[in-house]
Amino acid sequence: MIRNGCKMLFNSLAYAVFLPVVFILYWVIPTKYRWVLLLIASYYFYMSWNYKYVVLILFTTIVSYSASLLLERTKKKAGKHVIVMSSLVLCLGVLFVFKYYNFAMDTIAHFSLFEPRYLDLLLPVGISFYTFQTLSYVIDVYRGEISAEKHFGKYATFVSFFPQLVAGPIERSSNLLPQINKKHEFDADNIYYGIRLIVWGLFKKMLIADNLAVFVDLVYGDIYSYTGGTILIATVFFTVQIYCDFSGYSDIARGSAKMFGIELMENFKSPYFSTSVKDFWGRWHISLSSWFKDYLYIPLGGNRVTKIRNCINVMIIFLVSGLWHGASWNFVVWGGIHGLAQVYENAFGIKKTEGNDIFVFIRRMVVFAFVSFAWIFFRVDNIREGFYAAFSILEGIDHPIGYLREGFQAMGLHRDFLPYLELYLVPLFVFDFVSLKKDVIAWIGTKGAIVRHGYMVIIILLLLFYCYVGESTFVYFQF
Repeated sequence: MIRNGCKMLFNSLAYAVFLPVVFILYWVIPTKYRWVLLLIASYYFYMSWNYKYVVLILFTTIVSYSASLLLERTKKKAGKHVIVMSSLVLCLGVLFVFKYYNFAMDTIAHFSLFEPRYLDLLLPVGISFYTFQTLSYVIDVYRGEISAEKHFGKYATFVSFFPQLVAGPIERSSNLLPQINKKHEFDADNIYYGIRLIVWGLFKKMLIADNLAVFVDLVYGDIYSYTGGTILIATVFFTVQIYCDFSGYSDIARGSAKMFGIELMENFKSPYFSTSVKDFWGRWHISLSSWFKDYLYIPLGGNRVTKIRNCINVMIIFLVSGLWHGASWNFVVWGGIHGLAQVYENAFGIKKTEGNDIFVFIRRMVVFAFVSFAWIFFRVDNIREGFYAAFSILEGIDHPIGYLREGFQAMGLHRDFLPYLELYLVPLFVFDFVSLKKDVIAWIGTKGAIVRHGYMVIIILLLLFYCYVGESTFVYFQF
């Protein structure tokens, strides 16, 4: 579990004060000291969650920094191999102890007479993200793709950069480190772009994700009390919730970084408009998908192996991806479902579809339905609940009207709620559809004052009057 009572949520008053203060100081102080400010701000940001666990991120930073310097000084390949493996073992060891140890004990105990001994540890927020970020850095130095950063302070800033520290995107050193070292000029367009992106992220998180979460939590918090249409509606709601929650976080992260002249990678590209499962993973959590591709899939042989071996490689990637998301078998099943879907697509040559609009629409609906179904195993607390929900979701569907009516009634959804739901979802749909071909945030910035300011005013007013009351954490903080 993750520590509650977090102080520095993106949707909190604390962050609304923190970001402007850091922003003003950043552009006031001399350029050569800006990395110091970002480092202090980042560590303060992280310590606001649980100050004790700052030791872990510092340990991972020191290990990866030291390993990279040793790699450049070591000439023999065997020596380099020992260094990189030692770094991987140490960093992944910390991740295992805090995230997977109790899961491993449970699994061993289930298949033996072994009496498990558990550790009473809180899951440090963001540990999976910054661990993978440091691992990619060490591996890139080992491969000779980048040079080791000699300045420890700037490297520590790269690891802990607060906008993307807790839930990504998982940045590559080749992108973020040069930007930390670069002298940034004050650019009003960049700043306004960042603010507009932050506002859009808050819209998705506070107006859509948080409001839908109320109904999702009602059903999935007591899944055995529901069947049929109720589970279907809750699952579709969760499909939208998790997207708006996680992509909303990424938008705020990218917008915050943009205000400092730093460009983070785009983590989502209209994923629910995908025409294949493979296409979906090219649009969803892009930084993680590309990480697994570059540091696991390709080293395993990628597409350069036999078809059977390639299928095995794909399954390995998705099973590991599922486990990365959570120390529970339901996450492994979720990953396995996506892996099997990609194996099927590869076997039958199913790729992204262009051309006929009707055919494209059908493909998009099929992929959306598949992804939504798979989310069941992501949302449940354990694998048994997942199978119950999966097998119960179609109960009563032979009477469609009654099936849906019962679902809405069981969740306490009334006709009055539907106009508000449309008010949120229609802009989301339009935004993502247009985003397939253009950067909507940049496009808004090219329009007149009425459009530019009207966009901001309308969303801010909606946030003030219709957002979920209270500060809610982001779903991906548990990973």
